[in-house]
Amino acid sequence: MTPSASEVSTVGQPVEAQAGWRALASLPALLHTHRHLLWEITKRDLADRYRGHALGLLWSVGHPLFLIGMYLFVFAVVFKAAVGGTLDYPRDYPTYLLAGLIPWMGFLESMAAGCVSITSNRNLVKQVIFPIEILPIKAALTSLANQLIMTAVLFLYVFIRYRQLWPTAALVPFLLAVQCVAMIGVNYFLASVTVFLKDVTELVRVFNMAGLYLVPVVYLPQWVPDLVRPILYVNPFSHLIWCYQDLLYFGRLEHGWSWLVVSVLALVTLATGFWFFQRCKGMFANFV
Repeated sequence: MTPSASEVSTVGQPVEAQAGWRALASLPALLHTHRHLLWEITKRDLADRYRGHALGLLWSVGHPLFLIGMYLFVFAVVFKAAVGGTLDYPRDYPTYLLAGLIPWMGFLESMAAGCVSITSNRNLVKQVIFPIEILPIKAALTSLANQLIMTAVLFLYVFIRYRQLWPTAALVPFLLAVQCVAMIGVNYFLASVTVFLKDVTELVRVFNMAGLYLVPVVYLPQWVPDLVRPILYVNPFSHLIWCYQDLLYFGRLEHGWSWLVVSVLALVTLATGFWFFQRCKGMFANFV
């Protein structure tokens, strides 16, 4: 007897979900097997990024510092955003801005690199023995390296400004790890789709420009009109920003639910993205 469409749909959904988690379970073994290769290509990518430039790796700090300086000038000087000195918002506006802007820039850089992680490595993709699964991971790790540098700059600023760091800063490595898991999952999906639809890179660029104003980085949530404020709460990037602000700005877990949302979504994104990548990778060599 042939099952109905509704029965197929009902059965298919848990099967697909199980396939995603099975794919995720195979990822740690793959990373362990190719850990040295991943480390070497990540180091090479970081070293080659500014090879031949007079200032070399200083550009990895210079670019973000320029953007941060521009945002600080526009919002702290021109618009005179007044934040800080209260129980609800204990530190100044630059700290608030940097606490959210640095991880936001890190995630966007990872997405941009993840889009082309397969299409820009055609020779490697066409080699049967090369584990192309590590290419989207490499894109996330190189982006995270720049974020670590800028986070250190934020720590330095806070220490000079306030002569102390919040104890919650000790949780930053954990949050960086959760963010890295999410970035890898997103990269797997973007890398796969970009192989077949090159326009994805342009869509990511548009999101790069407009997305900053959809998350609470340059403004406080209460500044947003009530009618559109729910957008902040359904945006997963907002929850990531709030987690970083908890650690680096508030010094307390101000957004407890955001930690749960970010942790769960990071795992789901990695499982879904890696499963999708595994389903598509057999066709990559024919399209790159």
